[in-house]
Amino acid sequence: MTSTISRVLSRIGGGTSPAERPRPRALLWAVASVIAVGFLVALELAARWYEVPGPITAQAREVIFAPKSGTVLYASMALMMVVLTWRQRFIGLAAAIGIDLVLWLVRWAVGAQMMFGTGALWVTLAWAVIAVTRRTGNERLLLLKGAGLALLLVTGRKTGYTWLFITSETRPTVLDQYVATADHALGNPSWVVGRLVEATGPVGFRVLEFVYIQLAVAAVAVALYQLRHVATLRRFPSHHLVRTFLVIGLLGPGIYMIFPVVGPIFAYGADGGQWALADLWPNTPPPLGAPGPMPFDEITPRNCMPSLHTAWATAIFIHSRKAPRALRYAGTFWLIATLGATLGFGYHYGADIIAGVVFTVTIETGLRSLARGWDRPGVLLTGYGFAVFVAYLVSYRYLSTQLAAYPWVFGPLLLLAMGSVIYGYVRTTRLWERQDAAAAGARVPEPRREQQPELV
Repeated sequence: MTSTISRVLSRIGGGTSPAERPRPRALLWAVASVIAVGFLVALELAARWYEVPGPITAQAREVIFAPKSGTVLYASMALMMVVLTWRQRFIGLAAAIGIDLVLWLVRWAVGAQMMFGTGALWVTLAWAVIAVTRRTGNERLLLLKGAGLALLLVTGRKTGYTWLFITSETRPTVLDQYVATADHALGNPSWVVGRLVEATGPVGFRVLEFVYIQLAVAAVAVALYQLRHVATLRRFPSHHLVRTFLVIGLLGPGIYMIFPVVGPIFAYGADGGQWALADLWPNTPPPLGAPGPMPFDEITPRNCMPSLHTAWATAIFIHSRKAPRALRYAGTFWLIATLGATLGFGYHYGADIIAGVVFTVTIETGLRSLARGWDRPGVLLTGYGFAVFVAYLVSYRYLSTQLAAYPWVFGPLLLLAMGSVIYGYVRTTRLWERQDAAAAGARVPEPRREQQPELV
């Protein structure tokens, strides 16, 4: 009778027992993987429509030909190695260096383009193959996660390049005049910092350039600290920097399509050529007037709003707060230097910067809430951050002249809105930390044991 009831309940539940049904986390991973693959395929097809290689083609090409950035490939391999033992790490590193030395000699002999990093990519792909063919169960899943994170970091850069090309092809007009007008409320910081960077000379320029280009390497350094116990615990933490980094890179380019902006060095500087309104940056702030959409070339990326470099540097800063002192100082330096580079090189307006900070804090709140379970503070702060970000975009587009007309009113209000999101994040995360500490410190008392049962 019991077995009959069990069979009936099994059929009602879909023919599988509860133990056989997929776990929610495994189902989430499966859905995320399908979405990621579909997104890459769609982006590849879109790039092919414009007769340029997409992210899949560009990544496959680097398996043989010289990559664009060997540093990123080795940093990605280091990220994958958090799941390996020390012996496996040394073997993988030696193999990568050996492969690169051989390929370097071959490329030099045939006169091909020179760049290292192919060996690191081969080693990462080899461990993915080993995970599928030689590992089972949790060990296979763990190794695939490590290789997947490494490949996602590399592929994310290729995806970004394709996105930037698509923005220049599909958005013939840009909204720089609106953002430059709104930026008067903030004191035209790009013009101010641009003159400061010029005053520092070649040394300051080179330092900021290095920080700006090697942002992914700094992210990997912080991520390696966060994931240092993965090889011992045989599992990843519920939340870490790589997740935030990837989500920023996934969502940010979508805003580029909604709010296309090229930046002051192109719209108001010599780099814009005949498309620039005037050669004003960084010596003369743009005059106030009636802003409007302006046509621009089909080459310059529309990648200003929001500033993703600021967003990523903010994420590095946030995740380095629990690290040792050296990493905390490095995270602070990288954020300050990135702000100096994005403004001082004329790539962004001040309005882009504060939007990028709010963008990151909102994403970070949502991801942390997803990892620990949604609660009221997490939902409210995520919704509030989203509302502030949308308010920024709307005010830049439709209220820019009003913002510029009353800078002593709207400038502090714009900064206050950003500060309120940051304050809410600090307050909410401290609440979560107290709750987690209380839950970890809770102890269930054991039942008292009688030394000798009483006779009844």
